[in-house]
Amino acid sequence: MENSVKKLFERYEKLFRMALTDQVDMDKVASSYAAAFVAASPAGVCVGQNDAHLKQVMQQGFENYRRIGTKDMRLRNVRIAPIDEHHCLAHVAWTAIYDRRSEPDISIDFEVHYLVQQLEDAPKIFGWVSGDEQAVLRQHGII
Repeated sequence: MENSVKKLFERYEKLFRMALTDQVDMDKVASSYAAAFVAASPAGVCVGQNDAHLKQVMQQGFENYRRIGTKDMRLRNVRIAPIDEHHCLAHVAWTAIYDRRSEPDISIDFEVHYLVQQLEDAPKIFGWVSGDEQAVLRQHGII
């Protein structure tokens, strides 16, 4: 499972980077997710379905990342904590690079913790826990 989960996030990195240039197929992005998922952050907990609404929200999210100057999203590391033969917790370390126009670019390292399930086919993300992204962006003068 470890290799297939790492490949999932390598693929996700590639898709995210393509989305930052507005060159991504949202069906491919959505294929990384299970039919239903849960997300938690300091803003609260939400549940959702992998449907047209998810694709729309994700497209808006990528547009917002471009608007605030996100130039790149790099995968630094994937550390897997197995739960059982079909599930794991993937601790994923990312680096986001922002264009601050009149100031030098800034890199921000962060982690997101993903719940992943692998049954017969490729692994799918069914949940994640993230920090307060908005506070970090404000702290660094991005927003």
